Amino acid sequence: MYIANEKRYDTMKYNRCGKSGIKLSAFSLGLWHNFGSGDNYDNMVDMVTTAFDLGITHFDLANNYGPYPGSAEENFGKILNNELSPYRDELIISTKAGYTMWAGPYGDHGSRKYLIASLDQSLKRMGLEYVDIFYHHRPDPETPFEETAAALDHIVRSGKALYVGVSNYSAEQTKTLSEIMKGLGTPLLIHQPRYNMFERWIEDGLQDVLEEEGMGSISFCPLAQGMLTNKYIHGIPKDSRAAKSSPFLTADRISEDVIAKVVKLNEIAENRGQSLAQMACAWNLRGGKLTSVLLGASRPSQITENVGALAKLDFTSDELNAIENALK
Repeated sequence: MYIANEKRYDTMKYNRCGKSGIKLSAFSLGLWHNFGSGDNYDNMVDMVTTAFDLGITHFDLANNYGPYPGSAEENFGKILNNELSPYRDELIISTKAGYTMWAGPYGDHGSRKYLIASLDQSLKRMGLEYVDIFYHHRPDPETPFEETAAALDHIVRSGKALYVGVSNYSAEQTKTLSEIMKGLGTPLLIHQPRYNMFERWIEDGLQDVLEEEGMGSISFCPLAQGMLTNKYIHGIPKDSRAAKSSPFLTADRISEDVIAKVVKLNEIAENRGQSLAQMACAWNLRGGKLTSVLLGASRPSQITENVGALAKLDFTSDELNAIENALK
């Protein structure tokens, strides 16, 4: 069985999650891609254990991660049982529900029935009695906020999750649900939005709401599905996500304008002594507004590289201005 690195907590940074008692590692590992039924299990084990050896304590899943939906949770459950079971109390494990998971009218959205049933299924797949964080994955315009809030409150009180959060909610939606949850006595812990140098919508109100509500935040897609690396500077590699016509990154998004911006950003990163991926991760954490950055990876070396951003998280005003100019 795997034995964890004894020095795993020496260099990782841990940030307070909003006004809660919980701290999250500055970098977390997401299992959205590369943990499905068709992926290499040994590589999954290596990625998870590498992350933990580097001080990453937060592992993020969702009911529909795969493919097939649910298979990422199944594989993570195997890794927990086979490798990480002695370390369960050192981990923050999250899952989500909100997208289509099973057939019929009860396998999607934000109803009490769907959220509770989905979490029960997730716990079974992972072999857990509880998760640390349970998210509503996206707002549901057809379900009253009060019903979704009551379900999240029930989930915490039943012991199936220690904390609850939201993902993909707008600033206004977050404010509304947060106020209801506070009234129930189960405040929202965290928001998980998409955020990177190319997608900055959270700066237009959401970050203000999170500060007002005492919530933390963790960004997904900090590298814009790989665009904020040096992968596409010289074209689209045959083994890349864009070349494989992924629904999450199509080749037409790798435009000449995007490549020109990436080339300029890469020069700034090199002058900082970092890879572009490292600088993009550090940029997400600038100013202390984000609690954690959610890393995706296809191999352990990518996790090691990105966590290396910890060596230089600070930016000079000239560097920040240069980044803004490169993004114009």
